[in-house]
Amino acid sequence: MCEIAIVISMSMLAPCAAITRYSVPEEMAAGSVVANLATDLGLDIPSLTERRAKLDSFQSKGYLGINRDTGDLVIRERMDRESICTSKTASCFLKTDVILEDPVRIFNVELEILDINDNAPVFRRKTMRLDVSEATAPGERFSLTNAVDADVGANSIKTYRLSESESFSIDIQTGSDGSKYVDLVLTSSLDREQRGLQTLILTAVDGGTPARSGTASIVINVLDINDNAPVFGKSAYEVNVTENASVGTVVMTLNATDLDEGKNAELLYSYTLYTSEKTQEVFSLDPSTGDIKVKGPIDYEDIQSFEMYIQAHDQGSTPLSGQCKVTVYVVDLNDNYPVVTIKSLKTRVREDVPVGTLIAVVSVSDKDSGDNGVVEISLNHQATLPFVLNKSSEDYFELLVSEALDREMTDRYDITLRVRDRGSPSLGENETIILEILDINDNAPAFPQSFYTIHVPENNAPGALLTSLSAYDPDLHENQYLVYFIMEKEIANTSISMLFSINPENGNLYALKSFDYEIERDFLFHAEARDSGSPPLSANVTVRIVIQDQNDNAPVIVAPWRPQGSVVEEVIPRSADKGHLIAKVIAIDADSEQNARVTYQVLQMSDTSLFSLDQYNGEIRTTRMFSYRDPRQQRLVIVAKDNGEPSLSATVTVKITTVENVLPFSEATEVPIEYDLFTDLNLYLVIGLGAVSFLLLITILVIIVLKCQKPKPKPLKMPPPNRNSVISRNSIISQRSSTIADSTLISSDAYWYSLFLAETRKGKVVVRQPIVPKGAGYFVSSIPRSIGPSEITDSRASTLEVRNLDLGINY
Repeated sequence: MCEIAIVISMSMLAPCAAITRYSVPEEMAAGSVVANLATDLGLDIPSLTERRAKLDSFQSKGYLGINRDTGDLVIRERMDRESICTSKTASCFLKTDVILEDPVRIFNVELEILDINDNAPVFRRKTMRLDVSEATAPGERFSLTNAVDADVGANSIKTYRLSESESFSIDIQTGSDGSKYVDLVLTSSLDREQRGLQTLILTAVDGGTPARSGTASIVINVLDINDNAPVFGKSAYEVNVTENASVGTVVMTLNATDLDEGKNAELLYSYTLYTSEKTQEVFSLDPSTGDIKVKGPIDYEDIQSFEMYIQAHDQGSTPLSGQCKVTVYVVDLNDNYPVVTIKSLKTRVREDVPVGTLIAVVSVSDKDSGDNGVVEISLNHQATLPFVLNKSSEDYFELLVSEALDREMTDRYDITLRVRDRGSPSLGENETIILEILDINDNAPAFPQSFYTIHVPENNAPGALLTSLSAYDPDLHENQYLVYFIMEKEIANTSISMLFSINPENGNLYALKSFDYEIERDFLFHAEARDSGSPPLSANVTVRIVIQDQNDNAPVIVAPWRPQGSVVEEVIPRSADKGHLIAKVIAIDADSEQNARVTYQVLQMSDTSLFSLDQYNGEIRTTRMFSYRDPRQQRLVIVAKDNGEPSLSATVTVKITTVENVLPFSEATEVPIEYDLFTDLNLYLVIGLGAVSFLLLITILVIIVLKCQKPKPKPLKMPPPNRNSVISRNSIISQRSSTIADSTLISSDAYWYSLFLAETRKGKVVVRQPIVPKGAGYFVSSIPRSIGPSEITDSRASTLEVRNLDLGINY
C-alpha cells in the first residue's frame, strides 16, 4: 500500500473559514483514502450524515469524494498530474470545499498532487539527418533536436548518451530553466571512401527512479571530395585479335576505378601522345566505356602487333588521372572462303518426274592450300529433302531427285549447298538453288463432308440462298478450277433442277420456289464438283433438304358447324342440371407440333357464372342450374388459338336459348329421329353419300386409265463421253420416268373430322353433317422407303388432292 504524505494546516480565522491541505502522489488507484476529514475537521461521524456533508463537485472535478460512514476523504478517479496541471510548474493543487448544512459551514481543502516518473523522454524527431563533407575539420559542432519530458523536477531529463562512435561525440548544455540541450561534435577527420554513411543512436535519460529514456537516430551522410585518382587493374595489358576482324569488333574493354563518387568518379578514356597514328587508324577507343574496337582492316601479313598508351581521368574540379599500356597481337587465320559454282541447273520440274532426274551440276574450289584448301560439300540437313548429291569427278557433283515429288505437299524447294574447308577455324559458303514444282491434275475435288442436311423454313422466298457446297482441290490453275452442278433427278415427275439451283462457280445452293411444309417435307439429291484438268476429276455429295414448319395456318373451327360468318344456335331446357353439355367446340390446325396445338378460351360471355369452357377439349357446360332471373338467351364468343409464335386464332359465336320443353326439331345442325322412324332426311342423306362415292370412284378410274395410256418417251441417243471434255450442267440429259416409284398415299389425320358422329341422347340418334376443312388433301412421297424420309413435290399435276367436299345435304 502506497504511503501518503499528509500535511494539515488549519487556521480558525473565522467560524466558517478553514484551509486543510493534503499531499498525494498522482496515479493513485480509485478508492484510495487520502485522510479522515471528520477527525481533521473536528467533526463527529454521525453529524456528516445528519448535516449532509458533501464536496463541491465543480472544484473537485469528480476526482474526490466523502465517505459519510467513516468520514474519509477518498479518491474516486485516477489522477494524472500532467492532465490536471498542464503548465510545467513545480506544484500542482486541486482545490475543493467541504459543505455542511444545518447550520451551513464551509471548509476549504487543498490537495497537492505530487509528480511521479510516469513519462519517458520523447524526441520531436525520431530521425535526424546531417550532411557532412569529408573535408570538415575536427571540432565542428552540429545542433541536434532535444528531447522533452512531461514530468517535472527530478523526473525530467537529466542527461543524454551517444552510441559508440570513432568520429563523433556530444556536448550537453543546461539552459536557464534547467532544461538540457545537446550538440554533436566532430572529433576526427572523415573518409567517405571508408565509411560514407554513419548511423548513431542518441538516448535521453530522466532522473526518476527507476529512470526512463527515449531514443532518436542520427544519420550522417559523408559528402565526397576529389581525393582519389583513377586506377587501372593492370599497368600493362596483352590481347589477341584475329586478322580480317570486322569493323566494330570489340578487342577489349578497359575498366579503371575511382573511389570517389559523382563527378569525381566519372571517367574519360583517351590515347596519350605515345600512341602512333597508324594504331589510332586501325583501332578506336570509346571515351565513355573504354571499349577498344576494330576501326580499319587488319592484315597479319602487314603488321603483327600494335601498342596503345591509354589514360583515364576523372571530371572533378581538379582532375586526376591514371595510365596503362595495351599490346594487341594479330592472329593469322584461314581467310580464303571456298567457292561453289553451278554449271547446269533446272529451275522447274513436273511433280511426276522419275527418281534419278538430274537437277544441277556444281563444282567447288578454294584458293588456300593444305587442309585450308580441302573443301567438303553437303545439303542442308535441317530439312529432309528428296534430293541427293553424287560425286561425278574431281570437285564436280550432281544433284539428283531421290524420292517422288508431290507439289501439294511442297510446291517449292530451297536447296542449300553448304561448302566448308578444313581450316582452323573452318570457313564456308552457302549457295541456294530454288526449284519450283509444276502441278499435274492428280487430286480430285473434296467436300468438307459427304452428307449435308439443310433445314429450310417453309414459305421461303424463291431464290433464297440455302448453303454453300464448296469443295476444295489442292491442285493449281485449271486443275483447281471447279464447276458445280446438281445431278439430275425427278421427284414426282418434276425435275430437281426446277426446285433447286447451284451456282457453277462457287457452289452456292438456291431454292427456286417457295415450299409448303403441309405439302412437301424433304428432298434428297446429289451435287457434283468437277475440276477442269485433263482428264477431269470429280466428287459428289449427298444433300438433304428438310422443310421446317412455320405457323402459317390459323385454326379452323369444324364443330359446331355453321355457315360462314353465322352464329351457332343451341337450344337447351331450363331444367338442365349442373355440368350439362351444351356444345363442343372443335378446331383443327393444318400445321404440326406446337403450331398445331389448339387451346380454347372464352372471349366474351354474357354470364360468367353460368357456363364453363374446357381449354383443352372445347366442351361448354353449365356450372349451375338456371334460375328464373337468368335471361332466356345467352351469348358466348369462343376463341381457338394455336401454340405457334406468333399465335393464330379463330372465333365462333354460340347463341344459347333456354326453353321449358325441348322441341322435336331445332335450328341447329342436329336432327333427332326416333329409332323406328325412317324420314325423308335419312333418305336424302343416303342418296347424297352414294352419289359422292360413285363420282369419287369414277374420277380415280379415269386418272388410272390416263396414266396407263400415257406414251413412253423415246430415249435420246447420247454421244460417247469424251474424257478430254468438261461435262457441264447444261450437257446433262435426264430421262423422266412415267411412273411414280413406290408411290404412297399418306393422309393427314388432323385434316379430317369424322363424317358421322353418333351419340345416344335420351333414346334418340343424333346425325351430324360431315365437316371437311378447306385446303385438306393428300401429298405424294416419291422417295423409296428404304432411303429415308419422304421428299415432297410441289407439282400440282402429279399430286392427288381432295378439296372442299360438300355433300350438299340441305336440312
